[in-house]
Amino acid sequence: MTQKRQTLNADKRKVIADVFQNHWEREDNPKKEAHTKAIAVYNDIRTITKKLVEEIVREHQPQEDIDTVRAMSNKYGRSGGELYDDNCFNFQHPITKVDSDGNEYETTDDININFTLSDDHDFAYSYYRDHLKKENGFDPDFKLKLDNDYSKRNPKYYQDETAINTYLGFQNSSNEDKSIVKLNSEWDNDFKLWVIGTSYCRSRQFKVNETTYKCLEQFNIAKDNVKLAHQQLFSYVENKMKKLRLGLKSYKYFDQAKALADKLGIPLNESILNESSSLALSIYSPENLASLLEDKVEMTRAEKIAYFKAQQQAIN
Repeated sequence: MTQKRQTLNADKRKVIADVFQNHWEREDNPKKEAHTKAIAVYNDIRTITKKLVEEIVREHQPQEDIDTVRAMSNKYGRSGGELYDDNCFNFQHPITKVDSDGNEYETTDDININFTLSDDHDFAYSYYRDHLKKENGFDPDFKLKLDNDYSKRNPKYYQDETAINTYLGFQNSSNEDKSIVKLNSEWDNDFKLWVIGTSYCRSRQFKVNETTYKCLEQFNIAKDNVKLAHQQLFSYVENKMKKLRLGLKSYKYFDQAKALADKLGIPLNESILNESSSLALSIYSPENLASLLEDKVEMTRAEKIAYFKAQQQAIN
């Protein structure tokens, strides 16, 4: 008996497309490897830079001075001096430049070193891309999909932005568990130094020599490289996905997608369509969905991911 060919619909095409995308984002993909390496390099340089920053700051503001100001402020309040537990630092390297008339003048090269996560949201999306995507079902590529055209922002864009920013701790919802320490708070507390001055980071300029300045530059370069590797990975995969989506729209049957996958060496089994359908049916039946939405019931990780993806598809 001839087996009936399975017909594709929008949901099944999306499941198939996800299989292709996961294959193109596999760990041995050169673009994926570059992204992973960029994060590892940043982590190493971050460790080195924390030690270097502490040495510079303590050279300009010795611990005994910190202790003196603390004692004075405890005795006289703010009039005795101010201290701030800081994780943002500004450094200056004196240089000589020549103006358009050929006259030399003294100025500085300035650099800001910030150890927080909230300082650069794009970096946060790039650094935690895998974590956001695999563990939580979020779309950390949502901003890159705009291709720098902010007129493309739609309800889904803002939904993704809110979901990720809330998870990372850049914004909070009124009904969330305040006892949960979010990633943003972890980064804020990862490295701090007591400095003499107020909370205004740019009010403190620590002078350094050229060699030290170049070492500090490597920190920001490493951070930029994480974002660049993310952009290159996204572009590599998205260029393939655009062509794939067009092709899948023209396919009526699963065996056509299967033939394409076989040619590309991508494992694709028809059972994945059935698994996806059964999961959706089990979660989104009126009875189960109602129970999941009750305040006293907590969704499992798989249910949360499936629910989030369903909401995304509904908006699309």
